[in-house]
Amino acid sequence: MTHIIPGPAQAAGSVLPESVLEPTRAELDAIEQEMPLIRAEMALLDVEIALLDRPLTGVDVKRLRRAERRVLDEIIWWLTNRAAAGSEAA
Repeated sequence: MTHIIPGPAQAAGSVLPESVLEPTRAELDAIEQEMPLIRAEMALLDVEIALLDRPLTGVDVKRLRRAERRVLDEIIWWLTNRAAAGSEAA
């Protein structure tokens, strides 16, 4: 299956094969490995949005710190495992 590129390139009739538009298996695997970090970042964003229009309470501060800590934990885990995978490949 091919797709026509919208916009100025469409006038020229440019067509790209499906393989260029769809993520590869390796790209999908990389995204899957990052999903815990993505979820943690989304949870942090949810907390930050909830706190935009009200004064902080003690509970809010704890929720915010917990969400920030989860993001940091996921970053550390991801970097550690990425470094370990790189050293195994070498």
